[in-house]
Amino acid sequence: MLFVRKPYREVIDRFLIQQSALDFSYKEVGATARTPPAGFIVDHTRTKLGEGETVFRSAVGALKNWKQFALGWVEAWPPNTPIRPGETVAVLGRGANLWWLNSCRIIYVVDESGPINRFGFAYGTLPGHIARGEERFLIEWNQADNSVWYDILAFSQPNQLLIRLGYPAVRRAQKRFGRESGAAMLRAVQGAEASPS
Repeated sequence: MLFVRKPYREVIDRFLIQQSALDFSYKEVGATARTPPAGFIVDHTRTKLGEGETVFRSAVGALKNWKQFALGWVEAWPPNTPIRPGETVAVLGRGANLWWLNSCRIIYVVDESGPINRFGFAYGTLPGHIARGEERFLIEWNQADNSVWYDILAFSQPNQLLIRLGYPAVRRAQKRFGRESGAAMLRAVQGAEASPS
């Protein structure tokens, strides 16, 4: 949905109720856990967040609180949406002096321990999203070298005629999101490390 000013929370809440009853807008649900499907544009961004268990736990906490969307021009609503399959979230974005309201549903959660600890989730687009596809957000702690990474894997294609016409601008926004989301997670982790326990 397109707005000339930021929609009120009541409007967003109504939108989420309507969207939560709908099916995904694409067939390849869950493909970020395997191989992204042909016919979609794939984006993959990795950001090193630091090293060690403390960084990993801080990054997991930030992801659970949707800090990867704390960008000023993009936000997740509601910001306390639980990270569990079936939850629907709105992604609100601003560009070209307009506000876009999009809807996604969490498909799966990753929570693995081992030589590489992983925590994350993937969500897929619903009909009220400007794109069609899926995005996975993952925190990885590789105990072999102690490194902690934030990893985004997404595949998408336009879902609306207006978006097809302005797709170069959408692609710039998608790439910007990848870069700035990594920076937001880095800030969240550094802020957690700086806070007294």
